[in-house]
Amino acid sequence: MLKKRIEDILNRQVEREGYSSLLYLSMASWAEASGYPGIARWLYAQSNEELEHMLKFIHYINDRGGRAIIPGLETPPRDFESVQALFEAVLKHEQFVTASINEIVTACIEEQDHTTNNWVQWFVTEQIEEESSVQEILDKLALVGDHNMYMFDRDIMNMRSEGSEEEGE
Repeated sequence: MLKKRIEDILNRQVEREGYSSLLYLSMASWAEASGYPGIARWLYAQSNEELEHMLKFIHYINDRGGRAIIPGLETPPRDFESVQALFEAVLKHEQFVTASINEIVTACIEEQDHTTNNWVQWFVTEQIEEESSVQEILDKLALVGDHNMYMFDRDIMNMRSEGSEEEGE
């Protein structure tokens, strides 16, 4: 049985994962409309992955005797200055999600909820991978500059980890 504090912080994460999915969906739509189909595919895949994360939190809350709350979500930005600015926003958002996951870990430790702490460790590892993946993209963009965006767009899906593609994320 989840303690109220843990249930509340997990439900807050449901909202954050849902917003992440919408944010990446909005970014994907911008990229697709801007002529970057490869970047759009990468972002659509990220959106789906965030939706899966939201569902994991929902199922966990309900399975542990809590009640998952499906939130209304804020409308994400629709326009981005550039591909560089878009991926800088992705990294900033992933850092925000990492901090949020860390808050869950802290709450679990304080509440001595070892079961949830153990379960949420998957997300701790996932966030390391998410930030690293986006940083790799930003590093590649720094090398490419405003040139060769065609090749960058074509090759971006190769930057997704093989593990993610095998898992269908």
